[in-house]
Amino acid sequence: MNKFRFTLMALAIMAFTLMISSSAQAQATRTWVSGVGDDANPCSRTAPCKTFAGAISKTAAGGEIDALDPGGFGAVTITKSITIDACCMAGILAAGTNAVIINDSGAGTAVVTLRHISMNGATSGLNGVRFLSGKSLNIENCQIFGFLSGTGFGIDVSLTQSLKEVHVKNTTIHNCTTGVRITTTTGVVVTTFDNVTIDRMNADGIQLQAGGFADVSNSVISFPVGVGVNITGGANSGVNLVSTLIAHATTGVAVGGSTSRMTKSSILQNATGISLAGGAMRTGCDNFVDGNTTPISGGGLSSACVQ
Repeated sequence: MNKFRFTLMALAIMAFTLMISSSAQAQATRTWVSGVGDDANPCSRTAPCKTFAGAISKTAAGGEIDALDPGGFGAVTITKSITIDACCMAGILAAGTNAVIINDSGAGTAVVTLRHISMNGATSGLNGVRFLSGKSLNIENCQIFGFLSGTGFGIDVSLTQSLKEVHVKNTTIHNCTTGVRITTTTGVVVTTFDNVTIDRMNADGIQLQAGGFADVSNSVISFPVGVGVNITGGANSGVNLVSTLIAHATTGVAVGGSTSRMTKSSILQNATGISLAGGAMRTGCDNFVDGNTTPISGGGLSSACVQ
């Protein structure tokens, strides 16, 4: 009897070990998706998955999901550090929903990179990228458009954590309600925009609410119905504009109770160029503010070079 029990125990331990091993093998460092894939596959290169959502459950934290072809791979919620690289500008059609949600449930440790992805809200999409919790978010070489339902943010950074980083590079945000919103309930979130185009917004280009600060360089914000850069978050919000064009807006830059800075930039052909309502804009003589119906509204401009 004891021998029988020992045998059963040994078999149980073996089965448990195999189960753990199988579970570990199910999470690969690199997985693949394809327009002709299947989420029942292991997401290997020779047997790819069909969707990002199917692949992410089989990808280890800190790993990477790659696209084999320019298919449509569906919306995805990200809860861990991950890189999604759609080498051929793969697409997410997000009618009536969010294209990508990053939320590690308050852990604040997830590092997420989105690269070469076309996100289409098809006019009813909620948000292109929604960053709710994590350590950092990198968006590179992406297209985000058609998010026009409700607030309709191309990128919505709405955190409860401080000192987080968002980097947007070589990306276009087109035809949304608002291009970008940055806010946090604690501290400051610093966002960098490099070679980013934000155009044809139904409201603002960039909204910097409580705790939202942006470094914008080599970028273009044009034809927003509202404000190019709208700073409403008080003293702990603001913008640094470097070599950037803001044009054809109701107001180019609206500075609330913050201090912002501008160098080598152009504020052109807006109804109001720069609106100062309790805040300050520090600038030298290397900017071009021209063609605005009202060049400057309010006081707080540090340079006599801008008239």
